[in-house]
Amino acid sequence: MRKETDLARVKMIAHVLLDMPIAETSFSPAIVSHPFTSTGVTAAQNEDGNITVVDLLNNKEDFAKWKEMVGKQIDRAENACQVFFLLNKPYYLTFLKFSAPVLSQEDLGQLLAHAWILEECPNQDRNVSKRELLALFYSVPPELLMDEEEYAVYQSLEDPVTVYRGVTSYNAKNIKALSWTLDRDTAEWFAHRFGEEGTVYEAQISKEHILAFFNGRNESEVVVDPKYLEQIMESPKPEMEMQMT
Repeated sequence: MRKETDLARVKMIAHVLLDMPIAETSFSPAIVSHPFTSTGVTAAQNEDGNITVVDLLNNKEDFAKWKEMVGKQIDRAENACQVFFLLNKPYYLTFLKFSAPVLSQEDLGQLLAHAWILEECPNQDRNVSKRELLALFYSVPPELLMDEEEYAVYQSLEDPVTVYRGVTSYNAKNIKALSWTLDRDTAEWFAHRFGEEGTVYEAQISKEHILAFFNGRNESEVVVDPKYLEQIMESPKPEMEMQMT
């Protein structure tokens, strides 16, 4: 891992992602897939400074104008963080997958934490495998991933740690994922969001295999190496435990 970020290489990687074609979806042009935009109809600045609406899917001149605008924003960035936040959120981890070798530990830790918290489904990112996600987390000391309060909670955990995960039909086959929580109520919420009748699982894991603790969304989330999860089982509801007692 580098001591200092190679900003020129970071910008080069961003430009490569910018050159990717826009992928249409069933909701196009309103929703598209691209590292730097989530919509096919967006705004771009003219040479006179005025803002105009551009059609990225059907107008080649508009697409070229938009790419030039974003390219200039990349070139003007003064640090890796500024480049990172130009990206479309679903591509945060993809960007880090390719840029990690040219980022400092400090920058990688900060941006990986942002990406993990801000991406909607980081455990199911099609562009970044579970092995690659683990490699990213293992390459950064835990203290560089968390703020002071989160790191204090992380250090205070007692072995073994009981963790919970709520799944719906959407991710029911992804139980052994990186993302779990210390709070059963949070797992219960995830199991029933979107109006589904999901399932809450609980497991035990040694503290040494917890890679980070994040509470930026008040979810008491722990990132774990899933191969070390033990005693995975459906978690009984608290009222059931009280009746048994």
